[in-house]
Amino acid sequence: MIKLPVFPCRHQANGLALKNAAFGGRAAEILGAEAFAEAKREISVWPGYAPTPLLPLSGLAAALSLGDVQYKDEGQRFGLKSFKALGGAYAVLKVLRRELAARNIHIAGVTELLSADHQSVTSGITVCCATDGNHGRSVAWAAQMFGCGCIVYLHEGVSEGRANEIAAYGARIRRVAGSYDDSVEVAADEAGEHGWFVVSDTSWEGYEEVPAWVMQGYMVMADEIAGQWPGGLESPGGVPSHLFIQGGVGGLAGGVAGQFWRLLGAARPRTVVVEPERADCIARTMQAGEPTMVPGDVETFMACLAGANISPLAWQILRDCADETLIIPDVAAEETMRILAAGVGEDRPIVAGESGCAATAALISACGDDVLRETLGLDKDSRVLVIGSEGATDAEIYRQVVGRTPEQVTGAI
Repeated sequence: MIKLPVFPCRHQANGLALKNAAFGGRAAEILGAEAFAEAKREISVWPGYAPTPLLPLSGLAAALSLGDVQYKDEGQRFGLKSFKALGGAYAVLKVLRRELAARNIHIAGVTELLSADHQSVTSGITVCCATDGNHGRSVAWAAQMFGCGCIVYLHEGVSEGRANEIAAYGARIRRVAGSYDDSVEVAADEAGEHGWFVVSDTSWEGYEEVPAWVMQGYMVMADEIAGQWPGGLESPGGVPSHLFIQGGVGGLAGGVAGQFWRLLGAARPRTVVVEPERADCIARTMQAGEPTMVPGDVETFMACLAGANISPLAWQILRDCADETLIIPDVAAEETMRILAAGVGEDRPIVAGESGCAATAALISACGDDVLRETLGLDKDSRVLVIGSEGATDAEIYRQVVGRTPEQVTGAI
């Protein structure tokens, strides 16, 4: 039996989570069937769309004494190497449709927008956002694809590698002193001054429509998984028992967990949201029962999870269908990047970035702690879904940590 490292992690239960409950509440209002159907219809016809792989990790499952582990590899999403391509880009599309309609131009869908028939109008529209890296790349890619302007605000913790990746899609980069949350404020202020349209994955008072669109885009990922899950979701034996998913400001977890709740109702998987030690806003929110800020510096190796504030809109969903959080140290992510790159047993090597491996890191740590393992109900019958939210979104950081390039890991060279 392969011996995997164990890292200390902290557990926070969500006392407000609804157990064995039918889909409903704010989740049903934000992530209903009609909203999902529109997101799927539009995203599925984008150039290059294909479901990302759901990879069986039988070697890891055996090493952890679990029934099954399945890894959703978002590192292959639209060439952007991140799940963010679903949410941010879909929100850009919705913003453009809304603004065209305000000019009395009504388009049937994304195909018409891609035809460039309205380029003279869309070129005069500018979207902007703040980002830790991946969301900005998604927004910039969409702006280039749909023919509008784009400005992306980066705080001082965002690497030059990620900045260059965003700029490659034609976005103008603006650096902001401070944290991600500081860059969110600056983006919103300057957008108001210049008449730009903020495409944010976090919400605030009076700003919920766009973050809702972002989460609706993420529902497509959960729908793909439902179609890929071994044996399907039709029988109790086919339903994932656990979902391990990255936290951040909560949009990804809200969209994916909410969609599984919509699909499975009371049989939804036990949802474990994963956060870094220095950016545990969701755990603090669960403990307090209301959105709670992380004080001080939230910078972390898991760069795309460095949020001090949960999105209040995402909390309205996670409050009901996220069961707990696991908070892990940075070293757990570093080591898990190497574990996934090497593969456990006969598992296929996987390129996972600093944040992309966080869900797997938390699963490994939880299984190595007897008390936590029992608390989470992880046993030989567990069927665990882990989200691999990103690939090597900064190739140089990846090489430094893993000791090989992404291409060397996958055998591409």
